Amino acid sequence: MLFHLLFELREVFSPLNVFRYPSFRVLVAMVTSLTITWALYPWFIRLLQQRQIGQVIREELDDNHQAKRNTPTMGGILLVVAVLLTTFMWSDLRNPLVWMVMAVTFCFAAIGFLDDALKLGQRGSAGLSEKGKLLGQFAIAAGVMAWLFWGSDVAFSTTLYFPFVSVDRFTLDLPIVLYIAFSMFVIAGASNAVNLTDGLDGLAIGPTIVAAATFGLLAYMSATVITMPVAVAGVETWASFEVAEYLRIPRVEGAQELAIFCAAIVGAGVGFLWYNTYPAQVFMGDVGSLALGGALGTVAVLTKNELLSAIILGIFVVEALSVLIQRYYYKLTGKRVFLMAPIHHHFEKKNWSESQITVRFWILSILLCVLALASLKLR
Repeated sequence: MLFHLLFELREVFSPLNVFRYPSFRVLVAMVTSLTITWALYPWFIRLLQQRQIGQVIREELDDNHQAKRNTPTMGGILLVVAVLLTTFMWSDLRNPLVWMVMAVTFCFAAIGFLDDALKLGQRGSAGLSEKGKLLGQFAIAAGVMAWLFWGSDVAFSTTLYFPFVSVDRFTLDLPIVLYIAFSMFVIAGASNAVNLTDGLDGLAIGPTIVAAATFGLLAYMSATVITMPVAVAGVETWASFEVAEYLRIPRVEGAQELAIFCAAIVGAGVGFLWYNTYPAQVFMGDVGSLALGGALGTVAVLTKNELLSAIILGIFVVEALSVLIQRYYYKLTGKRVFLMAPIHHHFEKKNWSESQITVRFWILSILLCVLALASLKLR
């Protein structure tokens, strides 16, 4: 919204022409969302306290967790609002990819809000059923993918690209129905993985910030064209080249606008982390974790990094796998693989402190994202 207004005024005030560059708007978006969350969370936390919106703690967790009972939760509401408002302000709203990722974020936040509301309305309630949440997530993801292929003018590929392999060497072309089903799995899986990780102070939001920054960089590179002076036969001229072609990564027209969305997540996430770090003053709740996970999964699909996202979101993947392994191994054998799942609780049982687990998981997340970016050079 502000982007369109300020860009139109560039003829009156030429410095406003800077808003034509996505790289500048990425920085502005990050600062905007950071300012919103940093400034408004003290007020929002007081509001949650006044309305007695406090965290419900699982009975099987230890005394350290029980001490967090009634800490304000559903703080993800402001986080999501900051991301969506910032994206609306600084992105090119003519780009359908922007609307798609905002739609998933909003709708997944709505599912999380309903889940949190049910838990708080009936203390001890499990909230929405697992099947109910999955049905809603898959339906939303299916709707957005149908919009992408049949309701927009985006020329989108159903090809899967493999990490560490250039796009001109080995790919996997899927039928459109199978690709949509796979994309639904990526989006819903990322959403639930982030939700499962959100069990310690600052644990989920740290890797979310790192992953969003990585996806933002990939989104920017997948659609950026660089123009530079070159000498041809002794005559200086200008030449353009696509960054995606140089790096042998998929090119996605218009994906640079998704970098602004990712920057909004980074800024809002840092602002939230200020109040969520140990000891947390507020929790994001399902309204935040489901929305952020769905947003990251959608960006992964829209930037053609569906398979690379398994590395970028590696911490979340491991957390989700630990729950699945624990559940089905116990059903088959009656025994447990981990002392407790998700795996961060396993390390708690191993007497790791909450801060140790959180910081070590952050470090691993950074290393995984570095590995994902390193794969571009190896291509």
